[in-house]
Amino acid sequence: MNISVAGTGYVGLVAGVCFAEMGHCVTCVDVDENKINLLKSGVSPIFEKDLELLMKKNYLCGRVDYTTDFQSAYRNADAIFIGVGTPEHPDGSANLSYIATVARQIAESIEKDCLVVVKSTVPVGTNDKVEQFIHDFLVHDVRVEVASNPEFLAQGSAVNDTLHAARIVIGTESKWAEEILRKIYEPFNLPIVSVSRRSAEMIKYASNDFLALKISYMNDIANLCELVGADIQDVAKGMSFDDRIGSKFLNAGIGFGGSCFPKDTKALEYLAKQHGYELRTVKSAIDVNKDQKTVLFRKASKRLITFHGLKVAVLGLTFKPGTDDLREAASLENVPLLLEQGAEIFAFDPVGSNNFAKVHPQGANGKGSITYVGNIEAALDGANVCFIFTEWGEIKAVSPKLYKKLMRTPLVYDGRNIYNLKDMKLAGVEYYSIGRPGSTIKWR
Repeated sequence: MNISVAGTGYVGLVAGVCFAEMGHCVTCVDVDENKINLLKSGVSPIFEKDLELLMKKNYLCGRVDYTTDFQSAYRNADAIFIGVGTPEHPDGSANLSYIATVARQIAESIEKDCLVVVKSTVPVGTNDKVEQFIHDFLVHDVRVEVASNPEFLAQGSAVNDTLHAARIVIGTESKWAEEILRKIYEPFNLPIVSVSRRSAEMIKYASNDFLALKISYMNDIANLCELVGADIQDVAKGMSFDDRIGSKFLNAGIGFGGSCFPKDTKALEYLAKQHGYELRTVKSAIDVNKDQKTVLFRKASKRLITFHGLKVAVLGLTFKPGTDDLREAASLENVPLLLEQGAEIFAFDPVGSNNFAKVHPQGANGKGSITYVGNIEAALDGANVCFIFTEWGEIKAVSPKLYKKLMRTPLVYDGRNIYNLKDMKLAGVEYYSIGRPGSTIKWR
């Protein structure tokens, strides 16, 4: 089928390339001409495993193309997928302006019957409005309907999550729309859950917010474990054998980040308020996550008089490994606090430093300074304290002995519980983590 995809971010670009990989003829549309030229050269603007490989393969064989000319891209498309951003407003509501812009462009461009499919995460009821909006501006006498097809990809594994999804959720209001989507996804050979548009929209929010709840619950329990002398990793292991609970999303740490969980929890809370209802569980998850992000800084502040003039090693800047995305990353909360106290930060991240430098340029920064280094050893050498914010493989591979060897004071605050408590103790490292006995006990 001839498919056009509006937006070349995480959602749109991955979806478009994967549709092409499954044999469809795909045109990806974006307003940024520089970005389009980059895509045509086979370079992805985002760091995502296997994405560039599939981009080059399908571009060379002519199954995917990139353009800023939305009129030609939409004119004769069988289906148009909308994958533009829906960033949050200050009050937590979703900004739908990009959706509206694309919807009007579609209405004024299509010249044949077309199914418009919204993959962007939108509040329940939005697709009803999108369909009406398109009809309001429709130029030609053609059939057009809007369907919901939320994405469930995780950054760092987005390509695999799309090609091998646990399920495909489609929300339609007619057999015609449902059959088109089933035909599009037939080559994927994956389970399809077909529901109404509004149910599909809610499935996306309910799924993401449930996982966010699970993370915040474990972090809350971890904080209590520290107070009562239990080990959160032992607790999680014991819980994981229960099929009703499962083993995923039980790792305690310094909160969730990224483009989905923070935004989607706030958006669902806002939606509930708009209908006179309070989602107390979701509100609590948001509150716990906000406090959890700076728990390491608070622990270190109790241990140290000040960070002024200290060399502080920061290992990991992105919100999770496998991506260069910084959105809602714990580092963005903690680095400003350290700089405000005059810390001399030496930061390492395998792929995230360039993006982080756009927010905090190298050199003097406020009362402190920040230097981006290309290896972990340079960050640790002579450091007074180390913070671990992201569990990159390169960081997990560091031996406890290296902290003792390189740091002036082997004082480590680990937000991802990477290390074994006994190993760090044997290496002579003063080690604090999340929800484990060593989190509050000095060994030297």
